[in-house]
Amino acid sequence: MSRTLMIQGTASGAGKTTLVAAFCRILANKGYNVAPFKSQNMSNYSYKWDGFEISQAQAMQAMAAKIEPSPHMNPILLKPLGNYRSSVLLQGKFYKKMYANDYYEKFVLKHGMRVALDSFKILSQKYDLVIMEGAGSPAEINLQKFDIANMLLAERLNSPVILVADIEKGGSFASIIGTMSLLPKKHQKMVRGFLINKFQGNADLLKPGLRKIKQITSKSVLGVIPKIKMNLPNEDSLDDRIHLFNKGNRKKINSELDRLARTVSTHVDIKSIERLFA
Repeated sequence: MSRTLMIQGTASGAGKTTLVAAFCRILANKGYNVAPFKSQNMSNYSYKWDGFEISQAQAMQAMAAKIEPSPHMNPILLKPLGNYRSSVLLQGKFYKKMYANDYYEKFVLKHGMRVALDSFKILSQKYDLVIMEGAGSPAEINLQKFDIANMLLAERLNSPVILVADIEKGGSFASIIGTMSLLPKKHQKMVRGFLINKFQGNADLLKPGLRKIKQITSKSVLGVIPKIKMNLPNEDSLDDRIHLFNKGNRKKINSELDRLARTVSTHVDIKSIERLFA
């Protein structure tokens, strides 16, 4: 059975996708047999491979891990159609079109978690490590009881969690502490530390804030990652630079993944990350 780690964010666009890719590449380079996993993803930017379709983000993460994509890396893909309606793909195949209310009330808890767990089990039997990506924020109070992409899944799998905040948008300290305060106590305990992403400037200036975070949450910031311009696919509709992933640009993406991995490994205590795998 594989060991797991989940990367969650304080908001969409915090950098979860690229950090999962970075950790996949770093750990693959260290000799681990590692795979990415995102139980539920909403994106129109998909990747078709060998008769199935998953988010291009998970396909890119598979490349980072130096493995072939699998439908089990993204067992639920929601492709928005507008008017609160989406095409639902399960394990790479079209299932049905659903309105948001029906998806949450009739599908997620009865069937969605089972689909996610079935796919995770298949991956866990093949890979030593599975790095899971959360979706949006785990502190969306109105969605927490349906949130099979964040803490509900981490709880079922007894997975440690790292919470990522984007400092470029401002308010990163408040977003970390606020997110923690909105989580149930049992989920707060699952968070093992924080990463601050997209920083520009002298990281020493952040030290008072890092100490305050530790004082309030009893958790440490495990790294401050600088903002770097990356030419990588991004699933997030909030990003104005979508780069479609295709077979023709594999060499270029591989080079970018190596550069990303070097940057992250320089600014994050990777040994601490390795010790977090449950």
